[in-house]
Amino acid sequence: MIPNIVYEKPWMIILSCVISYLIGSVSTGILVSRAAHGPDLRKVGSKNTGASNVQRTMGWKYGLITFAGDILKGLLSCLIGYLMTGDHMGALAAGFFSVVGHNWPIFFGFKGGKGVATSCGVMCYCFPIPAVICFILTVALIAWKRYISLGSMFLLTLYAILVPVFYTGSARYFVILWAVLLALICIFRHRSNIQRLIHGTENKLGHKK
Repeated sequence: MIPNIVYEKPWMIILSCVISYLIGSVSTGILVSRAAHGPDLRKVGSKNTGASNVQRTMGWKYGLITFAGDILKGLLSCLIGYLMTGDHMGALAAGFFSVVGHNWPIFFGFKGGKGVATSCGVMCYCFPIPAVICFILTVALIAWKRYISLGSMFLLTLYAILVPVFYTGSARYFVILWAVLLALICIFRHRSNIQRLIHGTENKLGHKK
């Protein structure tokens, strides 16, 4: 079922999604790299602007700063979506577009990250209980296998499975579609990592390019 907010405040939800896309397009990784006189992240390592590539090319400190900044983008976008529409579904839609903006930022030639950290912020705001469960299990998986890419895909896939368990409202099918799309975007952005995982050449946690 399509949420009532789509019919009641279409322009507000569109505007909040546009604003959130622009917020997502502000690449924390590129800003951190420029501030630290680091490399162009789109030309080194995995050639994306996410926290994992920052960590591998510039170290843990800058990676954590990038991760925190990207999480805040997701949280802020969801908050804006909620405040502008007065509806939790508005937060979901805005959060989704912040992830799209992070992955394909208009300010940086549509070359961004893989959206995992921004998705984490969105997950926490929209459905925190399944998010916490996913975080705990993902940390355990990464500690075991030491593959951040595998953990990232597991995180969003498990979230898509758990969200319908915790949400039983009238917009259930919209929420399911939303969670599945977040997971599919994550998997799509990790398609090169999937190939490396299959061939055993994927970099493990702590490896520095």
